[in-house]
Amino acid sequence: MTRVTVRAAGALVAALLFAQAASAALPAGLLSGNDEPTLAPMLEDVLPAVVNVVVTGKAQTLPDHPLFQDPFFRRFFDMPEQQQQRPQAAGSGVIIDADKGLILTNHHVIDKAEEVTVRLKDDREFPAELVGADPESDIAVLKIDADGLRDIPVADSDKLRVGDFVLAVGNPFGLRQTVTSGIVSGLGRHGLGKRYEDFIQTDASINPGNSGGALVNLKGELVGINTAILSQSGGNIGIGFAIPTNLATTVMQQIVKHGEVRRGRLGVVGQDLTNELAKAFDLDVNDGVVIAQVVPDSPADKAGLRERDVIVAVNGSEIGDFSELANAIGLRQPGEKVKITYIRDGERRTVTATLAQMEDEEMAAAAGEGGGSGDLFAGLAGAQFAPVPENHPLAGKIQGVAVTQVAPGSRAARAGLRPGDIITSVNREPVKSLEAFREAAGADQKQLLLHVRRGRGALFILVR
Repeated sequence: MTRVTVRAAGALVAALLFAQAASAALPAGLLSGNDEPTLAPMLEDVLPAVVNVVVTGKAQTLPDHPLFQDPFFRRFFDMPEQQQQRPQAAGSGVIIDADKGLILTNHHVIDKAEEVTVRLKDDREFPAELVGADPESDIAVLKIDADGLRDIPVADSDKLRVGDFVLAVGNPFGLRQTVTSGIVSGLGRHGLGKRYEDFIQTDASINPGNSGGALVNLKGELVGINTAILSQSGGNIGIGFAIPTNLATTVMQQIVKHGEVRRGRLGVVGQDLTNELAKAFDLDVNDGVVIAQVVPDSPADKAGLRERDVIVAVNGSEIGDFSELANAIGLRQPGEKVKITYIRDGERRTVTATLAQMEDEEMAAAAGEGGGSGDLFAGLAGAQFAPVPENHPLAGKIQGVAVTQVAPGSRAARAGLRPGDIITSVNREPVKSLEAFREAAGADQKQLLLHVRRGRGALFILVR
C-alpha cells in the first residue's frame, strides 16, 4: 500500500491545482492535441526568426621573431603553421523585418568585426552588411539579402511586469537554437556600464553566445534583446539582462534612417535626488534629478531651467533618477519638443524645451563628494581653501572658493572633495570670496550643502 504524508499530499494537491490554473491561463495555441501544456507550437514560429551571428575578426600576424618562424618550435608548442590567424566569435540575432532582411543584435557581438555571417535555422548562410551600430545602447543592425525569411512580432515592452513568463532563445556556447525559460525578475535595471540602460532582468538562462538573441513572452512576441549576465564564473547564475524592445527598436529606427543615432540634448548636468538632498532642499519628494549645472545657451537654459531645480517628469512620465532622464532625452531626436516638469522652491512647474543635437560632454552624470579646516564646519576637516588661482581653467569665468588640498583619509576626503574643486555656494547662498565662504561654512552649522564645479561638470555635496 502506498503511503503519502500529509505534507506530501498537500504539496501534490497544490501542484495539481497550480497545473490546472496554469493550463487554464495559457495563451491559445500552447495546448497540444491531448490538452497537455507545451511551448512547442509557439516556438515553431519563433525559432526561424532567431539566427546565429558568426563574426570573423581582423587577421592576427604571429610575432616577427626567428623562433616563431622555426617549424620545430611551432610544432613543439602546437602553433599553427600559417603566419596569420583570423579570430572568430559567435553570437545571436533576431530577424525584425523579413522583407528588408533586417536583424537586431548587440554592438558588442559585431564590434571590431571584419566579416559577419548570418546562419539561419535551416542552415543557410549569408554575408551580412552592418547597417549601423550604437555602442551607447549596445544595439547593432545587420542586413542580409535572402528569401524566405521569418520575422518575429514585437511587443510593447512597457507592459512587462515582474513575474511575467519569458523565454530566452539563442546560441549559447555554440549550441544553436537553444531555448530556456524563466520569469521577469526585475525591470528598469541600470549600472551595467552603458550610457543608456533600462534592462529587463530575468532568470531565464543567458550564457555566452546568447547575446543578441530573443527574449519572448508566451505569445511568441519579442520583448527584449538578450545582452548580458551577472556572473563571477562567466556562466549563468540566474541573473541575466535584456534590452527592452521599446529602447532597441527606437535605436534601430534611427540607425536604419540615418546610419547612426542622433540624440537629443537638453544641456544639463545632474545627479540623483537622494533622501538627504531632498531634506536639504526642503522637498517632500524623493525621486527626481537635481540640476547641478545648466549649460549656457542650451535648450535647458533657453527654457528657463536653473541650478537646484529638480526634474521629476518628462512628457508626463515620471523621472526617478539620472539614468531615466538620460533615456528620456537621449533616445529622442534633435528638434523634438519635450515638456519638462520640475520643482523650484517647493512649487511644481512645467516648461517646454526644444532638444538640440547631443554633444559628447552633455548628459554626464555627476557623482557626489565634500571639504574644510580651521574654524570651519567639522565635516570639512582635512581640506584647505583659497581664492580661485589665476591658472585655474575656470578662473574669471565663475566666482567661488578653490579647494587647494585634501588630506588622504580626512573627513573632507571621505566626503569627497578633491583638489581643484570650486565651491560656488554654501547652503544655497553664493560665496564669492574666501571670507564669505568661511562665514557661510562656519563651525556652528549643522550641515553644509555645497555646490561644486569640477572640471566641466558640477554637483551638489551634502556634508554632515
